[in-house]
Amino acid sequence: MLPKTAQIRLMSSHPEVYDPCDDSFALVDALLADRANLLEHRPSICMEVGCGSGYVITSLALMLGKDSSGCHFIATDINPHAVCVTHKTMEAHGCYAELVITDIASGLETRLAGSVDVMVVNPPYVPTPEYEVGQFGIASAWAGGENGRSVIDKILHVADDLLSDKGWLYLVTLAVNNPSGICLQMRKKGYASRIVLQRSTEEESLHIIKFWRDLDIQLEVSECTALNKTDHGVILNSLLSRVPRLPFWIRDNCGSH
Repeated sequence: MLPKTAQIRLMSSHPEVYDPCDDSFALVDALLADRANLLEHRPSICMEVGCGSGYVITSLALMLGKDSSGCHFIATDINPHAVCVTHKTMEAHGCYAELVITDIASGLETRLAGSVDVMVVNPPYVPTPEYEVGQFGIASAWAGGENGRSVIDKILHVADDLLSDKGWLYLVTLAVNNPSGICLQMRKKGYASRIVLQRSTEEESLHIIKFWRDLDIQLEVSECTALNKTDHGVILNSLLSRVPRLPFWIRDNCGSH
């Protein structure tokens, strides 16, 4: 019987690649906790942004097992060493994924637009100076900019474009990232959310959040947007009605210029 998660003894490594740690284990545990739903979901495309060592994408492929025979796995990382390590890790577990060296999903937007059914992300969430964000090597695995949100906010924008109508996003966050604010931000885009797993370590408080498109919320957002447009139109018409009309001879003279 195949294991449902990647085995540490089979993991590949590299000095410039982030090894599986508490956040990686928490994300995989959250996926395990939601495994019954994932199996019922029957995703066609599963994607990991920032694959690092390959622990998460390998675990996802293993826990879906034979039910994922028709599923295509994709993993990206800005660090070329990470992509190489992920390839070796997946190969050691008898799994396969399309691996791409890129920043988040750059170059894949058109091809994957609206087609990703499951996206998993353990992003760079540690608050750091902005100049550290996007560096090559192992620093790219944790440098998250101000409040640890610089990369997270970019990923949320990309996820909104790539997720299918039934798409699910699993995202690792820290308390300092303001998870409730992230949920509110995604709600404005029509997503419902719930915390699948919360775990505190000696150094951090982790929240694994699951997002999915919700028709009721989308309708609510659409109605609010329409109402705002209507209100703006009413206000504009009201303001224009108060503008005194110029005598025709002034209008004519103004028009002559």
